[in-house]
Amino acid sequence: MKSNWNVFVAVCAGAVAGFAIRDQMTKGTSLGIPLRNPQQAVPAPPAAPPGSDQIYKVALGDAPQKGSAEAKVTIVEWSDFQCPFCGRVIDALHQIERSYGSDVRFVFKHNPLPMHPDAPYAAKASIAADKQGKFWQMHDKLFEANNSRQQDALKQDKVDAMAREIGLDMERYQRDVNAPETAQVIREDQAQAAKLGANGTPHFFIDGARVSGAMPYESFKAVIDGQVKRANAALASGVQKKDLYEYLIKDGQSGPPAPPPQAAPPPQARNVDPGDGPWTGAKKPKVTIVEWSDFQCPYCARVEPTLKQILETYKDDVRLVWRNEPLGFHPNAMPAAKAAMAAFKQGNDKFWKMHALMFAHQNELSEAKYEEWAKEAGLNLAQWKKDKESPEIAALISKDNSYAQQVGAEGTPSFFVNGKFISGAMPFETFKGAIDEQIRKADELLKAGTKQEKLYQALVEENVKAAGGSPQAAAPGVEQKFDVQAGNAPAKGAKTAPVTIIEFSDFQCPYCGRAQSTLKQVLDQYPGKVRLVWKNQPLSFHSNAMPAAEAAMAAYEQGNDKFWAMHDRLFAKQQELSPAYYEQVAKEIGLDVAKWKASVESHSGQALIQADMSAGSAVGANGTPTFFINGKRLVGAMPFESFKQVIDEELSSRVAKK
Repeated sequence: MKSNWNVFVAVCAGAVAGFAIRDQMTKGTSLGIPLRNPQQAVPAPPAAPPGSDQIYKVALGDAPQKGSAEAKVTIVEWSDFQCPFCGRVIDALHQIERSYGSDVRFVFKHNPLPMHPDAPYAAKASIAADKQGKFWQMHDKLFEANNSRQQDALKQDKVDAMAREIGLDMERYQRDVNAPETAQVIREDQAQAAKLGANGTPHFFIDGARVSGAMPYESFKAVIDGQVKRANAALASGVQKKDLYEYLIKDGQSGPPAPPPQAAPPPQARNVDPGDGPWTGAKKPKVTIVEWSDFQCPYCARVEPTLKQILETYKDDVRLVWRNEPLGFHPNAMPAAKAAMAAFKQGNDKFWKMHALMFAHQNELSEAKYEEWAKEAGLNLAQWKKDKESPEIAALISKDNSYAQQVGAEGTPSFFVNGKFISGAMPFETFKGAIDEQIRKADELLKAGTKQEKLYQALVEENVKAAGGSPQAAAPGVEQKFDVQAGNAPAKGAKTAPVTIIEFSDFQCPYCGRAQSTLKQVLDQYPGKVRLVWKNQPLSFHSNAMPAAEAAMAAYEQGNDKFWAMHDRLFAKQQELSPAYYEQVAKEIGLDVAKWKASVESHSGQALIQADMSAGSAVGANGTPTFFINGKRLVGAMPFESFKQVIDEELSSRVAKK
């Protein structure tokens, strides 16, 4: 879930995923690139990273090791083979190895993150290679693929090919990859990471001193040099080399210190419209739970048994309503939502059958599986396929997603129990307290004469009033206006146009690519009336997004038209994004290539890109694409009709004011 993200889900250190992840990115430390004006002096080498002065007791277990067990410095790394930042830090680790030689050993632990679909299999493959004594060969192959920036570089067939290349016994390899004990190794590594507060990748402990993220070599050096001094002092005092690591960490903390006690947050309640989407449970409920969820979110899956227990315990009193919030960094979430809502078109029960199958097999989400499950649910396949790709289904999902932000459901799973907000995969007892209270209130209102059909609204208004909020309902179709400034960003259309669309986008995002034809249709249909402004929002889990943004902004330095020429070609061939392709395009569109390359290599566009990202975060552009039409937010690759409705409203209001 997005709330308390650092507690509940490990993320690429410093990555931007649209929510709490994005906050790290905007601080400017996550890319290994100093955010500065190119004309400013180069800053001094970084000191030891914050937090590295505290020592943690990090058990090595049977994890793969490289280097001598008697080394003065032991670096334990939690990593993810698909994480772009884990790939980026490899050069720094190689430099450490060259500089410190036998004084350093490396230990590898696994933490494949949920937003990286190919990471779990890659981790299993490396464990299987370790059983044949070839972990580090496989490790190097996997990170070489990671750093190639090819979208399919870590697909299962490619990983299996790596296993053959390093000479593994493939029969044994396949057996070990699929063995339950292999998955258990990953679970144990992740549990240890969670206990230590290693909530991101890459994450390091250097003789127990924490270093988080893809830091430059100088940052590692500052910590390593300090640990070498500790080791030398210990050895001088008589500690044996074979006992050195255990001695250095023996007094370390077992986990991060507990946060200081805080006052309980004020109760939150919203006047939430349940809508007319999928629901299950009581036909005449005393309690309605509106859930915003995501089929790929692991915490949404984790709460499913709790929801089942609620419906069984309160079968005559509780209704559960589903609303969609597919998160941008879960690549399978939107397709899964479309498949489930297409099932809903054929009946409420069909949705819940599809829903159950998706959560039961969350790690298998794919187009082939959706079709298999559609057959299992007894759907009319031809109609289901048609509905799944229809603008109507896309609009329903986008409406849910946009409404979630209006009512404050800014993470998954989020629940409103008769309007009272519960965030995250909470235990049954948390829900029980709220439900029991609402049933008591419902009984009192019914006894006083409130009609069943008015009960939900009466309870919600009472809860909102008690929480100090406005009893007025948040209308799903109406959203506040945001103050989003165009500034000097790339733009198409006249500055005097009555409607300005500001787009926060990512060159590698498939939904951003899908939206381009719609935007072209908008500009064609409203000549002189609409201006389109581009803002950068490259997401961390798209490894090519930031380099593509830098390439485009370097083109912008040579003219607005050059930006759009680069923009169009990047979206035209999203699967080919690479430095070689950017340079090819630069030549094709007539740029001064030497000047363009100098700009790219100096990262001169970083300041503008970071400013865009910060501005986007400030107005809730937490996924891509997000649009602001005269300040009205529209989220996702919506059909033309969705844009048309808002544009026509804005044009009409301008006429009415004259």
